[in-house]
Order: sequence, then structure tokens, then C-alpha cells
Amino acid sequence: MARLLYRLGIGAQRHRLLVVVIWLIALAGGGVGAATLSGPTSDSFSIPGQESTIAQDKLQQEFDTGGGATARVVMRAPDGEKLTAPANAAEVKGIVADLSEQPGVVSASNPLNPKAPTVSPDQSTAYSTVTYDGGIGEITEQQREAMLDTVEQADQGAFTVEVSGQAVTATPSVGGPGEAIGVIAALVVLSLTYGSLVAAGMNLITAGVGVGIGALGVSIATGFMELQSTTSILATMLGLAVGIDYALFIINRHRQELRQGNDIRTSIATAVGTAGSAVVTAGLTVFIALVGLSVVGIPFLTQMGVAAAATIVVAVLVAITLVPAVLSYLGRLVLPRKQRTAPAETDAKTERAVYPGWIRAVTRGRIPALLISLVALGAVAIPAASMQTTLVQTPSEGTTQARAQQMLADSFGEGVNGPLVAYFEGDDAPRTAQQATKAIAGLDDVATVTPPTPNAEGNAAMVTVIPKSGPASAETEQLVGDLRDQLADINGAESYVTGTTAVSVDVAHSLDQALPIYLVLVVGLALILLVLVFRSILVPLVGVLGFLLTLGAALGATVAVFQWGWLSDVVNLDDTGPLISLTPILMIGILFGLAMDYQIFLVSRMHEAYHKGHAARDAIVSGFRQAAPVVVAAALIMFSVFAGFVPAGNATIKSIAFALAIGILVDAFVVRMVLMPAALALLGRAAWWLPRWLGWLPALDVEGNAITDSGESDDGSGSDEKQRAGVGS
Repeated sequence: MARLLYRLGIGAQRHRLLVVVIWLIALAGGGVGAATLSGPTSDSFSIPGQESTIAQDKLQQEFDTGGGATARVVMRAPDGEKLTAPANAAEVKGIVADLSEQPGVVSASNPLNPKAPTVSPDQSTAYSTVTYDGGIGEITEQQREAMLDTVEQADQGAFTVEVSGQAVTATPSVGGPGEAIGVIAALVVLSLTYGSLVAAGMNLITAGVGVGIGALGVSIATGFMELQSTTSILATMLGLAVGIDYALFIINRHRQELRQGNDIRTSIATAVGTAGSAVVTAGLTVFIALVGLSVVGIPFLTQMGVAAAATIVVAVLVAITLVPAVLSYLGRLVLPRKQRTAPAETDAKTERAVYPGWIRAVTRGRIPALLISLVALGAVAIPAASMQTTLVQTPSEGTTQARAQQMLADSFGEGVNGPLVAYFEGDDAPRTAQQATKAIAGLDDVATVTPPTPNAEGNAAMVTVIPKSGPASAETEQLVGDLRDQLADINGAESYVTGTTAVSVDVAHSLDQALPIYLVLVVGLALILLVLVFRSILVPLVGVLGFLLTLGAALGATVAVFQWGWLSDVVNLDDTGPLISLTPILMIGILFGLAMDYQIFLVSRMHEAYHKGHAARDAIVSGFRQAAPVVVAAALIMFSVFAGFVPAGNATIKSIAFALAIGILVDAFVVRMVLMPAALALLGRAAWWLPRWLGWLPALDVEGNAITDSGESDDGSGSDEKQRAGVGS
């Protein structure tokens, strides 16, 4: 692979204009495609084949429910007055009429309709259900703004008026101030690392091209399939982080080669052949982890994983083609001004002097370093034992959605924000539903049970169950199970239970079943890949065990902040509560791949030194000095990018981004830079041991030994003394 990438680096230089033009055409084509082909996104997390999803489909078919997006407009009369008073009733009628005239609205229910009233017991509060002709992802920004403007105008009168529902919830997007701060922080880190704004800017631009193409590709895909609204954000977040890091690794190696006296063409080709090999291997590890999400069997999770994986592929291709092409244009401008004419020997000594105290302290005090790190990570992981998850999302505090839900909870009870629906199907469904109503009303946490509503044919019926507790509470989740147990013993009709909480319970159950399988598969495949890379059994095992420590610490910190409320103001958290159900599995898939990135980049330089004849301890020190600075920079960049999505992110992205940001810090600065070298120092030569019976395994030349040992000419056909001196590292 190293020789192939070396030749690819040469080709990218020779045809640099063509390479740059091709990538710019791809970016422009993606923009045109996104503008013309993109479709709506979805916020539904249901899984085909589950009881809650089957019930939703049947309800839509038999009762024409769930077809369009809805909003609840909540109205409260002035203090001491009732909405049923003649003057107030006329005001309600006027508000409903205004809602009915909104663009895209099919109907707006009258809360004072005697046949279907939606008025609180004290008659002070009521709500109108507004139904649109388009689905959730089809609501335009103009329709959303029109509804919010109407509600705001109504609120200026005597009534208090607020609105909630998915129809008025803005689709999450990329490009907020938090993300901008993250990118600026990345630019600062790059500038300090390179000592050159030219190199830093070039790094960001090439990464931007890759993430732009990846994000636009996801947008185009929405025109052909239903994707989650958070898919593009996840792909952008990952693509930007790894795009910057992968370019950083190649640029850094190119700078090292230049400092050692190599000419620009040889330096670029060597960087692509060596660091590029590590980039491809690391990208493959992340790709495996993300595509592996498909084994869970949850369509929306598979789509998110594949979309993010495609963005990773683009980032790798950009790093090994566009980056060397642009580097050939910049020449020695990638170096700080003073180093462009500095002697190679002085610069090499400077590079070897990086972080000597750190690595010497870790290797000499390897046992205390291991013990202290293990205790610290174990303590941070403790909160993970109390982790709770849900799919129910709470609107941000201070928004009209949050105020509307609070008004409903105060007047109707918390359960009105997450009703459950029992669906009955069969020839005797209405009578069976009637018989079940009394039993349902006797269950714990049930506030209200509506009379059965039969369909036109009389072979189906639905019963709405209002819990006492909120939709994200453990009591309501327990009620879902109690309802299903109760209805399982009723004869005369098939029964199903659905609703927001029921969907959340079903998805959580599927995730719990799939998580162990996913973890074994992804870790197993990555373990095999690392064995091929390092020709060792113990190094991959230590790397994987280190990831488990990272995972525990990241989950523990996330639970402490998002569930317990510790330091919640730091992340702009409105309400504490269970984590979004997707957080753990997405975090495992993404963080494992990224953790293995650092494992490959750091340990490959140690392995390279060991391969060249250094003693085991000396190889650790030598490899660490060369790789640690760039790994630190990469980790700080990735942390900045992920952290930028935390303050203003929606509930799903906020917790995932926070978990990834903490995970990156822990993995890079504790696991890879303390635990890993300490463990390798403790193992000594045994760390690089491979059983003889595995000697047949192919070797993946990540360090580029095929290049640095034998030399390559510019055309890849031979070597000479000058070239051999030029490509040595």
C-alpha cells in the first residue's frame, strides 16, 4: 500500500491542476445536485416491524391519522376567567379561523366543539390541533414562520397563546456560532502547530472541500430516500473533524521530510506513502465502525452510519489526492519563514526534542502511570452505571414550544404531552376495546382513558390513554409494558400499543439487543486490522482495552452532565434527563474509529522505530517524540470541532457531540499518551510478539517501510543514492 500511495502522491503533483479542478467540479456538482434534488428529512425514529410502528401504520390506514405534520396551539384565558364565557369563546373561534387560513394547513380543530372538546377541567385552558397537508420534513420555513407569527399576534391580546409540535420545530442545521467558534479554534491550533497561516489555511480549505462534498451528497440522498434530520449534521461534524486531522498528518510528515533536506516532490510523495498509509488505515477503521451500525437492523441508524462513513471516504480521498496537489503549489511556504532556509540537521534535532520529559516520565514511572490513570478513568466512569435513555426530546427552555407544553402539563397533566394509543383490530374490535377500557383505567399511572373510537367498517377501534407522568418518565415507560401485558390476555381482537413513549421503548429494546453484537463485530474486525498493521497481538489488545476505558469515562461524564446536571450551564443545557437512546451506540461506533486513529498514528511511529532496530524502550521514546505533537494538535482540533456543536445543538446532537469531545480528550491525552506508552514500556519486546502460527498473515505497511528502507525514484521505478537519502525518515 505504501508504494501505491507513494506513486499516487507523485501523480497528484504531476497532474495537480487536473486534481484540483476535479475536486472543485465535484464540489460545484454537489451544490447543484443539492439545490435541485434534495428532499425533506424526518424526525421519526420508529423501526419497521415493531409493535408501535405497526400500530401507527394501521391507525393511519383506518383512521387517517399521522399523515401530516401537526401543531398544538395552546390558549389560556385571562386570570379568573373561563374560555367558555361568550366573549372568550368568540375569541377562541377567531384564533381557530386564523389558524385554518395558514399556508399548508388542512384543518384546525375547535377546542370548544362539544363533540370533541379539548378544554381543561377548570375551563381556563384549551388547545387546537392544527394539521398540515405535508409531512414533518415537508414543512417549509415560510409555513413555520407564518404559524409562529400568528401565535405571537394572538398572544398580544387578552389570551396567553403558545404553540408546540413537530410542525413548528425547526430542522437542525449546520453553521451556527458554536460551529464557527470550533472552526476558529481549529485554525488557531493549526497555526500554532505549523507556525504558518498559509499551511493552516490550506489545511482548513482542503478539509472544507471534503466535508462540503460529503454534506451535499447527504442532501442529494434525501431526494431519493428518507433520512433523519440529524444525519447531515453528524456527517458534517465527523467529516470536518477527520478531514482536518487527516490532512494534518500528511502535511506534518511532509514538513518533517522537508526539514530533513528532501526536495519538495520527494517529500510530498514520501508523506503520502507513509502518513497517507496511516490515514487510509485509520479511515478504514472508522469506516468499519460506522458501516457496522447496519448490523443493528435499524434503518435510520444504518442510514446515519452509511452517510457518515461516505463522508469519511471523501475525507481520506481528499487527504491523499487534493492535499498533495495543493502542497506542490505551496512549495516551502508550508514551513515557518525561519525554517525555509534552516539547516536540516538543526531542524531534525528540534523535532526530536519535542516532549522528551513527558515520555521519559511515563516510561520510567510506567506502573504508577498505569495505576493512576486506571483509577482516574474508573472514577469518571462511575455515573455511567446509572445511565437512562429515551427518544423523547424536550424543547429548549424559553421557547414557545416549552411554554406550550408547560401550559398543557399544568392544566391537563403531564401525560397530555405524550398520550398512548391502544389499537384493536378484528371483527369484534369495538366491543373488545370497550371491555378493555375499564381494565386499562385501573392500571397505575393512568390519568384518563377515552371511550373507544371505532372505524367506519367496525372492525377496528382505538383508545387514547393519558398517563399521569410525562412522556420521558420511567413511570410512563412502565405503563407501556403494563398496557401490553394487560391487553395480551384479552380475546376477541388483536391489540397494539403505540405513542411517543411506546416507540421510545421499542427502539431502546432493539438497541439493547443489538449493542453487544455490534460491539463484538466492530471491535473484532478492528482488532484483526490492527494485528495486520502492527504484526502483534498485545498492542491491538491494549489499544482496544484502552478504548473501553475511554468509552466508560466519556459515558460517565455525559451522564453526570446531561442526566445529573453537573456543570450543565457550561454546555447550555436547559433540562436534565435521560440521554437520547442513540447516544451510546453512535458514540461507540464513532469514538472507536477515532480512538483507533490515534492508536495507529502514535504507535505506528513507535513500530517504525522498532523496525529500524531501536530497542523496545527507545522505540517508544523515539516514536512518541515524532508523533505526539501532531496527535495533540489533532485531538485539540477534533475536540474543538465536536465542542462547537454542543452549545446550540439540538438534544440529539448536543449529547453525542459532548460525549465525543470528552472521549477524544480522554483517549488522546490519557489513554494514548499515558496508558499506551506505559503499557508498551512494561511489556518491552513482548509487545511486538506475534505467534509463529500467525506468521502467514499479510503485513499492512502503514509506516511506509517499503519506501524508507529501499527508496523510490520519482517515477517509482528504481532508486539511487540521492533518492535513498531523500526519503529516509
